[in-house]
Amino acid sequence: MLRLARFAPIGLALTLVACAAGDPLEEELPPMGDFRLAHNIVVAENMQQVPPSRNATPEEWEEILESEIDRRFGAYEGDRLYHIGIAVDGYALAPPGIPIVLSPRSILVLSVNIWDDELGEKLHEESEQIVIFEGSSPETMLLGSGIVRNRTEQMAILARNAARRVQLFMLQNPEWFNISEEEAAAAVSGVEELAEAAEAEAAIEEAAEAEVAIEAATAECVPTDDVLCPELPSN
Repeated sequence: MLRLARFAPIGLALTLVACAAGDPLEEELPPMGDFRLAHNIVVAENMQQVPPSRNATPEEWEEILESEIDRRFGAYEGDRLYHIGIAVDGYALAPPGIPIVLSPRSILVLSVNIWDDELGEKLHEESEQIVIFEGSSPETMLLGSGIVRNRTEQMAILARNAARRVQLFMLQNPEWFNISEEEAAAAVSGVEELAEAAEAEAAIEEAAEAEVAIEAATAECVPTDDVLCPELPSN
């Protein structure tokens, strides 16, 4: 189990972002071979909150995650039943911060297990731990998620991103569902391209926020014998 203490620095400024998942009812979903969803179970009673964070109850996380798993996987009509089990390990829902200078973002940490109903066993030895970040938007890039979005909106985006990440984990193991390697590779490639684009967006965002913060500090600073004002970096 990944210790949640590792996420303490993230609690100071959750700046890594990922693209928000689209509505699965409006997407052309990738093929899933034999897959048909049987039980969809989420437990959150042992989750930890990573500060700074708005509050959310275990029941709220269980309800919204189960709903998004159903929305993404409920339309598949394969010939074999599978169960998806999820434990919520930790979360942070970004509170209102200081625009530009400190704009915390939201995070969700899950442990995922996939079961084959006919075999009556889990398809992998260790739980797959997944870290999900909230998607960015033009508004949140400047003001921060905690100002632009309420906690219900943050949870909904995280849950929808989580469902897509669970599907990516499953597609990386196509032999479980009798999916052709070509179909699985194409689907995985599409999701990975979105992730790479999000990381590039995050780097641009962080650089822009840092420059604006320096500009603000420089404008407000009054140099004295004891105070040295920051200077903007030269291009």
